[in-house]
Amino acid sequence: MNIDFSFLTWDFIRGFILNGLYFSVMLTIVATIGGIFLGTLLALARLSGKKVFAIPAQIYVDTLRSIPLVMVILWFFLLIPLLIGRPLGAEVSAFITFTLFEAAYFSEIMRAGIQSVSRGQVNAGYAVGMTYPQVMKLVVLPQAFRNMLPVLLMQTIILFQDTSLVYAIGAYDLLKGFEVAGKNFNRPVETYMLAAVVYFVICFSLSMGVRALQKRIQIIR
Repeated sequence: MNIDFSFLTWDFIRGFILNGLYFSVMLTIVATIGGIFLGTLLALARLSGKKVFAIPAQIYVDTLRSIPLVMVILWFFLLIPLLIGRPLGAEVSAFITFTLFEAAYFSEIMRAGIQSVSRGQVNAGYAVGMTYPQVMKLVVLPQAFRNMLPVLLMQTIILFQDTSLVYAIGAYDLLKGFEVAGKNFNRPVETYMLAAVVYFVICFSLSMGVRALQKRIQIIR
């Protein structure tokens, strides 16, 4: 088998790869922001001590963490249109599904971060007259985010890798761009090799950045 990368030109990158990379990055950013927001609410619900909030939140988290992401993507893409009476489209389905799914994982990270804050600081907040929402907003959550920042970023890198699963519903992500290019140039082996290299370079570089940030946070502490 002859390996040929002669098709690797700027036109190849611009025509097939950049659009897919843009979608993958946007999906990662939106799902991270939405997942952290929803995950924080789920974490607060589980730590509230009130069963009316804690039990549904726990069921939500445990259920989604027990199902493969690709199955959630397919279920949402195929079943939700039947319920609402119209298709959502692959891209919209991907944004919603990833946000809801990642919220379950970010919830556990945030719960651990909240619990890592000393109880004495919480009591001190109450002692100066703060309410529960004020203590969470001004005392607990800022420290929790700082404590969990490296873990949150690592989960974001995993999320970026998982964006390749949207191929199951036909969304045009980074991997889909390489797949389409491989069919057009009749070089599927080479394009999949390039896809692996691109994913490795991006994820490895981001991981090194997270490690450097983690060391810096430890020094600040």
